[in-house]
Amino acid sequence: MRLFAAVIPPAEVLGELAAAVGRLRRLPGAERLRWVPPEGWHLTVAFYGEVPAGSVAELGERLARAARRREPVGLRLAGGGRYSDTVLWAGAAGDIEELGRLAAGAAAAGHRTAGVPLAAKQGGGGGPRGPERRYRPHLTLARQRHRAGTDLTPFTEALRDFATPRCDLTTLTLIRSHPPPPGHPGAQPTYESLATWPLGRGGT
Repeated sequence: MRLFAAVIPPAEVLGELAAAVGRLRRLPGAERLRWVPPEGWHLTVAFYGEVPAGSVAELGERLARAARRREPVGLRLAGGGRYSDTVLWAGAAGDIEELGRLAAGAAAAGHRTAGVPLAAKQGGGGGPRGPERRYRPHLTLARQRHRAGTDLTPFTEALRDFATPRCDLTTLTLIRSHPPPPGHPGAQPTYESLATWPLGRGGT
């Protein structure tokens, strides 16, 4: 099963993001993008790839320990950007260093779990990858359709002043990604939350 670990902003923050995305979807060319539905919005902290079912329990135990070692993270969604004109994302600001430490712990949980590919890396979602890079949280909003050629510059410019109120991210979630069914061009993957752990010693 294809797994990753993520933190999910609270509903009031995602509501403000939904309003911003509604404005983006009125821009010229928006209909040529594949927009991630709100139920798919998250900040990936570690991507594991294909994990055998028999390794999930061990991975969960290690993620629970990683969550207990970190405190809730103060963050807000702010700004946005793109990756190679193929992925449009919303950025984040606040205690990025603490979120980076959570990401490092979640990545280490995968590397230490039997059956999880050693190539698993932090911060999935279409951007630059590799354990040597600085963790840069982002929330994927839309992807370029095959050969659509939409210029994402107007969308990133529209996100320049976007910011939500600061919130506390209080949980770490293990998520399964289900690929879209074959024969449905443009369909999005769907996500299933397998387990959630509170951040900090409150999760003991």
